[in-house]
Amino acid sequence: MPRQDLPRQHQPDEDRFRAILPEDVAWQPFPAFPAGARLAVMVGHPSEPGPYLVRVKVPGGTKLMPHKHPEDRIYTVMSGVFYIGLGERFDGDKVKAYPPGSVIVLPGDTWHFHWAKSGEYVTQVSAIGPLGLEYHDDVDDPRLHTAGDKR
Repeated sequence: MPRQDLPRQHQPDEDRFRAILPEDVAWQPFPAFPAGARLAVMVGHPSEPGPYLVRVKVPGGTKLMPHKHPEDRIYTVMSGVFYIGLGERFDGDKVKAYPPGSVIVLPGDTWHFHWAKSGEYVTQVSAIGPLGLEYHDDVDDPRLHTAGDKR
């Protein structure tokens, strides 16, 4: 049977060869993150359905309180040590340390928390959007507080 070449449907941002060099990563504040934490969209459109790849940079000492995402996620630790714990309450004794090169599979709707316990870390997150983030306690959600509100 002869092969019929049909036009290939590419994923968002994957229709041409390109490279993103470390110095070209566009770090931006993200409303759902604590002050100082940054997000960089590498490939795709996280707010839309479809695959995306983002990087997250968190300064030393920062805690991301218990939250969950509706989408399944794959984290790759790029630099620093990534501390993550599971559960609906932050517990520093429950975090596990993952060094650069580690891959963490986090199923959607899993309550978890992060802590930049030993300094800044960068993770790369691969998932199928749209990206979602729900904090367990509203008091922990930076999107619900004004700049002067330090609850």
